[in-house]
Formats: sequence, C-alpha cells, structure tokens
Amino acid sequence: MSIERLLNEQKAENREIVAAILADGSLPDADYTIEHHFSSTNFDRLEKAAVDAFKLGFEVNDAEEMELEDGSVIICFDAVASHKLEVELLDTACEKLLLLANKQKVDYDGWGTYFIDEDGEVRDEEEDELD
Repeated sequence: MSIERLLNEQKAENREIVAAILADGSLPDADYTIEHHFSSTNFDRLEKAAVDAFKLGFEVNDAEEMELEDGSVIICFDAVASHKLEVELLDTACEKLLLLANKQKVDYDGWGTYFIDEDGEVRDEEEDELD
C-alpha cells in the first residue's frame, strides 16, 4: 500500500478516534498523552526507528517483546507526545511517523490515548472495569 494511501487512512482514523473520545465526554481542552505504536520483527530496524522518533522530539519507551496469537513474536515501542487532542496536530505527527516507519521498514500501528474526565483525571478501561 502506498504511503499516501496509508496517510489518508490514518487521517480518517484520527478524526474518528478524536470524535469518539470527545463524544464519550473526555475533556476537550486537556493535554493528552498520545502513544504512537511501532513494531517489527527486526530489532535493529526498530532501534533505528526509535532513534529517529527521539530526534523528532518524541519520548521513546523501551522496546518490549510481544507474542501474537499465532505464536510469533514482535518487538514494539511507543513514541510519546503530550498535546491537545486536535486532529491537525495528530495528522502532522502521524505523517512524520508514517514516513519514519516507511524509511526504517517497520510498522506504524496507530496511536492511542486515555480518557480524561471532567475533573482532569485520566481514566483507562482497566480502572473502569474495577469500579
């Protein structure tokens, strides 16, 4: 799939995710921790991607191994940023990170964040399930 097509799909997904989070009542003006996910079966390529993400200004988590349903193992890390939940900011970040992933031949697996309630408190699904 072409990088342009991947970017267009990611931009559409960005709009859907932001709309869904805000429709659920998450605080619109908060600063969100955005975790962009990368993976590969090749540690050296993933390490180069992590260095590139750091150079772009992202905080980079340590790489972790993850076993998939079929028993295969991938290595993954998150490139983390903190900013408003604005589509334009996400589109810009995703474009940079998709190009980085393409250059290093690793997978960009999208992004995620956490719900922020009316008190400015971060909530995640695990906490909600315990309540």
